[in-house]
Amino acid sequence: MTLSWTRIAAIIRKELRDYRHNRFVIMTMAMLPLVFVTLPIIEIFTVTASAASHTVETKIGLSLLYLLIIPAIVPSTLAGYSVVGEREQGTLEPVLITPIRGEEFLLGKALAVLLPTLAIAYAMFGIFLACAALFAHPVVSSAVFDPSHLLIQLLFTPLLAGWSIWVGIAISARSSDVRVAQQLGIFASFPPLVLVALMSLNVIKTSVGLAIGLAAALLVVDALGWRVVAVMFDRERLITGART
Repeated sequence: MTLSWTRIAAIIRKELRDYRHNRFVIMTMAMLPLVFVTLPIIEIFTVTASAASHTVETKIGLSLLYLLIIPAIVPSTLAGYSVVGEREQGTLEPVLITPIRGEEFLLGKALAVLLPTLAIAYAMFGIFLACAALFAHPVVSSAVFDPSHLLIQLLFTPLLAGWSIWVGIAISARSSDVRVAQQLGIFASFPPLVLVALMSLNVIKTSVGLAIGLAAALLVVDALGWRVVAVMFDRERLITGART
């Protein structure tokens, strides 16, 4: 199968342009990340020098978990809107009657959600690291910069986002109501986050091999998600079906 990256890029540009003119999208991308970066910063500032080592690890793990909620929640709301929201506005049909393939349409939609999500998530993580380095107690700062913590954040941020995006698009393509699609998308984005939470809180002892293995498995799931959603994608129903 040969994909046209020209058509995919056109979908990405269209989506990013629409985001700039959608107040809900702007609020989602601005407010949720600010909430989930403020909480971990407060968490690490409350750790004292006399705190036991397990207390330090628990608080840092909880802080990092807050940051991983960003790539799980932000894309799920955008992906939940991606198909049914455009269908409600009446702008979906003109796109679907063009020669664009379903796989290209879906990949363009997914990348348009993924790119700003990663930019926001990594920016929030950078702010968290800067605050830890500049203002947190040295013991806390040293623990924050532990390689295992950094590895989990860097590896699982795009993978959690990918899961949320494909689940959200699948729900959006089958739903007839934007709010229902977004709520279901948020709920469905949490299963892989549970595993990452256990790793962040040291319930599951993290190693480089374990993190890379789980990341590889989630990468395969994300890739299969694209294929599964493409099979589910019913262009004719979306063009001719009722919107309510």
